[in-house]
Amino acid sequence: MAERVARLSSQRAVVIFGASNCFMCHAVKTLFSELGVSWAVHEVDKDPNGKDVERALAGMVGRTPPVPAVFIGGKLVGPTDQVMSLHLAGKLVPLLREAGALWL
Repeated sequence: MAERVARLSSQRAVVIFGASNCFMCHAVKTLFSELGVSWAVHEVDKDPNGKDVERALAGMVGRTPPVPAVFIGGKLVGPTDQVMSLHLAGKLVPLLREAGALWL
């Protein structure tokens, strides 16, 4: 299943693994939208193999529940707290530019 997560996470510059009823997932999506980032979301609760994807993500993120799990440029950035820490430190936008998710 880790191979599937790796494949899905590298399909776009920003990929968010989330759940349809997850408010922290919504917060991350809103942040990226406000930054002008085009992102893809993979909602594990709507995936027939979602529980397996969640287990794989939990191993990668190191916590349960593992969503949201954000990948930028195919690399795991982490859950909401990691994304927000990068943003507050001024490091998120350069990372997004490097991945090709932002052009300005």
